[in-house]
Amino acid sequence: MSDFDAFAALLDHPVYVVTAAGREPAGCLVGFAGQCSIRPSRFVVWISRANHTHAAALRADALAVHLLPRDHRLAEVFGGLSGTAKFPLVEWYHGPFGAPILAAAPAWFVGRVLDLAEWGDHTGLLLAPVAVHVPPGTAPLLCYRDVADVEPGQPA
Repeated sequence: MSDFDAFAALLDHPVYVVTAAGREPAGCLVGFAGQCSIRPSRFVVWISRANHTHAAALRADALAVHLLPRDHRLAEVFGGLSGTAKFPLVEWYHGPFGAPILAAAPAWFVGRVLDLAEWGDHTGLLLAPVAVHVPPGTAPLLCYRDVADVEPGQPA
């Protein structure tokens, strides 16, 4: 383990499911994401180029970013399964810009894709939030250490 790997192992930030509309809905578990500007509001998600969702995200006008409940179900489906077999297993609906919204997500936002950057083995997509859903009393969220045992299903 490198010194940086040891540093990164101490981090425990939220994980997300990012979804994109297209001929078929696409979505994946994302561990690299975060707010990157206050005014204007901006958020960046990093999607692995090995992931099936990568191509759909690059074609999308907007992406939905979902926070996850502590229950592992959505993380296991979107982090552990490959391809397009995920959406028949969960309840979802079309949200703003046609982005797939996961009904079990405790909070989500849809962001218009403004820019992208190819860095390392991931592509960063810069999002401008256009619709946000955060109900009162949102329960604790799923974090990185909570999903350490989910076997990646890449390309997913």
